[in-house]
Amino acid sequence: MAPIKPSAHLAEVRYEIRGALTRRARELEAAGQPIIKLNIGNPARYGFSVPNHLREAIAAHLHESEAYGHEQGLEEAREAIAAQQRARGARHVEVERIFIGNGVSELIDLSLRALLQPGDEVLLPSPDYPLWSAATILNGGVPRYYRCLAEHRHMPDPEEIEALITPRTRALVLINPNNPTGAVYPRALLEQIVDIAARHRLLLLCDEIYDEILYDGTTFQPLAEIAGNTPCISFGGLSKVHRACGYRVGWLSLSGDPARTHEYRDALQLLAALRLCANVTAQWAVIPALHDTPTIGALTAPGGRLHEARKAVLDGVAASQYLDLVTPGGALYAFPRVRSDRIADFSDDAFALRLLEEESVLVVPGSSFNVPTSRHVRLTLLPQPSQLREVFVRMERVLSRMAAEQSPRAAVAIA
Repeated sequence: MAPIKPSAHLAEVRYEIRGALTRRARELEAAGQPIIKLNIGNPARYGFSVPNHLREAIAAHLHESEAYGHEQGLEEAREAIAAQQRARGARHVEVERIFIGNGVSELIDLSLRALLQPGDEVLLPSPDYPLWSAATILNGGVPRYYRCLAEHRHMPDPEEIEALITPRTRALVLINPNNPTGAVYPRALLEQIVDIAARHRLLLLCDEIYDEILYDGTTFQPLAEIAGNTPCISFGGLSKVHRACGYRVGWLSLSGDPARTHEYRDALQLLAALRLCANVTAQWAVIPALHDTPTIGALTAPGGRLHEARKAVLDGVAASQYLDLVTPGGALYAFPRVRSDRIADFSDDAFALRLLEEESVLVVPGSSFNVPTSRHVRLTLLPQPSQLREVFVRMERVLSRMAAEQSPRAAVAIA
């Protein structure tokens, strides 16, 4: 019998964070080989816990969580989100313009599905979180990438963004703080980008899931405040700041001129209703998460575990003969790069595979984040600092072997 063929829509869709390298790591683990995993931002897998007051809120409301809920989410939770957004300066944010979903991932898909016609274009950062590219493609859109180069501290160039705009461009995506680079965008840069979106009548989509994970005095600027009446969706959730990935609670807040967005808001509500509702049980954690004293600051301050893990990465890069790094100002990742003056002929995929096979360390190649000809890898800051220090010892061994293997070829070429 003929095999079942997958949809052609999937031909250009990738998600290498859980791709072939991860499958190979599982095979090695099954054979008894311990693997140091730096591929995914999943705090609970590294010993982090959800704050107790969030768990207690869920337990207290279990008896109220057994029926389908409102398609947009619990009203009490949406009121807390709307209040947070208004406090941050967002305009025209009311409860009916808040949507809670099964993680930000679901809401990214819904926001693009409600917006795009076949062939419409979406401006995305390169590197991006690859779900953004996948959701654009699966909803009939075309990704158009603006570069966030290490040479520019992983900041976008507003002139390049504007040059990419065509009559088919519908939306402009920002990821701030950024995954995978850790870049945090300054207000002046965001003002330039908002001005471009306003002049070209683009919908702003800002993934702010890491909004409170900041280091060494770095300041986060919410986009909605600057956007003002320009239509803007801000995405947030419990997964990262509150270490509750498994709860699958994310939200979007639609700000800006209601006259320009009311039809789009209704389209979002239709799509939300078609999937009935988000996980009701976990939504009870939203209210204490946003009302009570934040808990992430103790982890990102000097002496806190995330701060010390980041320091271990910075120290590891500083001691390396082969690596450089733009210091991450926020989020849970570092995006080191292999220097071209040290290893000229370099493949991030080949390096990541060798690091796994030879040194039992799993990272994600930078090309997995829609970066052409990448010399980067992404690693998470979630492991213990001591383990990260060991990772850089192992990385240096692989890079030294790669450099030594190229030396004879270089000598032959010179001769």
